[in-house]
Amino acid sequence: MKAIVIGAGLGGLLSAARLSQAGYQVDVFERLPITGGRFTNLNYKGFQVSSGAFHILPHGPSGPLAQLLNEVQADVKIVRSSQTVVRVPLKQGDPDYGKGFKDISFTDFATLLSYKERLKIALLIVSTRKNRPAGSTLQAWLRTQFKDEWLVKFADSFCGWALSLRSDEVSVEEVFEIIENMYRFGGPGVPMGGCKGVIDSLERVIAVNGGKIYTKTEVSKILVENGRASGVIVGDKTHEANLIISNLGHAATASLCSEVLSGDRYSGYLRMLETLKPSAGIKICLAADEPLVGNSGVLLTPYAKRVNGIDEVTQVDPKLAPPGKHLTMSHQHVAPENVKNLDSEIELGLKDLKEIFPGKKYEVLLIQSYHDDWPVNRAASGTDPGNETPIPELYVVGDGAKGKGGIEVEGVALGVAATMKKILG
Repeated sequence: MKAIVIGAGLGGLLSAARLSQAGYQVDVFERLPITGGRFTNLNYKGFQVSSGAFHILPHGPSGPLAQLLNEVQADVKIVRSSQTVVRVPLKQGDPDYGKGFKDISFTDFATLLSYKERLKIALLIVSTRKNRPAGSTLQAWLRTQFKDEWLVKFADSFCGWALSLRSDEVSVEEVFEIIENMYRFGGPGVPMGGCKGVIDSLERVIAVNGGKIYTKTEVSKILVENGRASGVIVGDKTHEANLIISNLGHAATASLCSEVLSGDRYSGYLRMLETLKPSAGIKICLAADEPLVGNSGVLLTPYAKRVNGIDEVTQVDPKLAPPGKHLTMSHQHVAPENVKNLDSEIELGLKDLKEIFPGKKYEVLLIQSYHDDWPVNRAASGTDPGNETPIPELYVVGDGAKGKGGIEVEGVALGVAATMKKILG
């Protein structure tokens, strides 16, 4: 059995590793000169800056990605991070009132609410475990249930960090699924070697099982014969296959077989693809001689104007920076109406960082933006169409086809696992 994987991003390589392990002859075609896509390392001034996703797995060594890596026998060491913390302003009565902010653990955020509101949250969690609220955004739902605007700011920070969305851009149902996964799998962890540590290990698995990866090689067309995916065209060559996995997202995948999908039979699918909206974000990478965050967990920043969260992975893996240096990275969601004003968004993010780290010395190492054809997610969380396409034997994986409740790369892993279950049983 022959399988072709289009795109050597995380989803593509996970799929190739699993299929090659199952006995498929696998070829991976990647148009870029590197593998990993938005999940690898870029060596910049001696720092291992990530190409997109942070050097962090949202559910650490027990999450869906770690489980899938273990299943394909990829040798990746994942170290559990410190607990996620939330930076909040000090209030009257706090010992250091007037000095700015304090950090509290993610699980203690409810202490900022009244006893009545905390009790209400507990009752809501219990009562909605089986009956998910639907048809509402998280922000709208919070405002109908609570009066404290703190929860909206907290939700914006969390959703901005995890999904590159505001709380009014994600359904409350999706967020409940995410919360369930957080309790099921636990908090974040750092793969040693960063993103590239994962990618290199997957490449070794594919090679050991006889698979091949071709970079600087672009697929120009997906072939369909008798209604089923049958191969691809690369350059002037035809490559036949029994199965095709695309890591390009649904819209880009559909464009590679547009002649077939142009008929009335597929009009509903194409109309649905037009509704998909990518999520955009900005990452600011800082270099410092001293720790800025001071722990390996995620720092959420609900009172910042733009920055949603920050991590400092050199607390776990010092080799991601030159000796004696720290790599700290912030992320901020970019609203659709602001994508054309990235310079202004970046300036607001830089201003936030000065306020988050007052008196700290650091260098702005690199600023990266993700939007349009190189987004954070090709389909906003909770809106992607799943992994199947209308064409049998053609599947889509990656950030445009994640599993329900899947944060970042954990969602990619959930989508790949679901796809492999359909193919391999």
